[in-house]
Amino acid sequence: YSQVFAKTLITMMEKDPKIVAISAAMLEGTGLIEVKKKFPDRVYDVGIAEEHAVIMAGGMAKAGWKPVVSIYSTFLQRAFDQLIHDVALQNFGVTICIDRAGLVGDDGKTHQGVFDISYTRVIPNMTVCAPKDENELQHMLHTAITSGRPYTVRYPRGLALGIGLDPALKTMPIGRGEIVREGRDLTLFAYGSMVAVGLQAAQELEKRGISCGVANARFAKPLDMELLKRIVAATPRILTLEEHLEIGGFGAGVLEAFHDAGLPTEHLKVHAIADQFIDHSPELQQRHNLKLDVEGVVEQVLA
Repeated sequence: YSQVFAKTLITMMEKDPKIVAISAAMLEGTGLIEVKKKFPDRVYDVGIAEEHAVIMAGGMAKAGWKPVVSIYSTFLQRAFDQLIHDVALQNFGVTICIDRAGLVGDDGKTHQGVFDISYTRVIPNMTVCAPKDENELQHMLHTAITSGRPYTVRYPRGLALGIGLDPALKTMPIGRGEIVREGRDLTLFAYGSMVAVGLQAAQELEKRGISCGVANARFAKPLDMELLKRIVAATPRILTLEEHLEIGGFGAGVLEAFHDAGLPTEHLKVHAIADQFIDHSPELQQRHNLKLDVEGVVEQVLA
């Protein structure tokens, strides 16, 4: 994912001299080292100073630049104040790319990126999204940078899915998801990295005689209410999926939206990480322990 981020950013920077990139001692991990080779005067490493990276982006946006800030989820927490006061409150066009969002395995107990949906979704003016694959990532990045608004894009650590990339970047409609698999018995309403898991789980459930649809939310804020109402009309049960803590996360946002719209919630369930810190172990083991793998999702559906 970091390589696709860098490739997309280079393509956009070649066409738009106003785009700049900022990180906080993470040029290698975020992929920005490749961008810096191409544009040495438009990529800034501020050192281990995430707060400064974000406030600097706000200042550059006010001056007419289009800053892209790339920081790991676990470290962006440090800049929560700057996200509110110096980006969103001013409604500046700053794109925040949240790398290593979700489970990070051997990166360690302190580095799990499982808080960022909640601490970005809570901020007024902020658009919050996550791609289902690397092709969607490049289009989301293009949409974010050209939107002229505060925008966060979260994507996971490690390998992407091997999906081919469209040759041309396109603008995605903000706040619009999609149904990627039709079903009759229930819908898995998945966010970001969990869409692929949901599709595999749906195939396993089909073998058990359960017709399972899958929807790709794309946006945690704003939520696609038209899509939600379509899902409610199409299937009697909904299970939300996310690689994040349950409190304040994507599923919590869906519950809030149901409440505001007066939709019934008795057949809506949230599948996320319980209120806990995550023990240090390999990522596949973490997924299994937290029931965020295919086996775990199938188990939750059957329950």
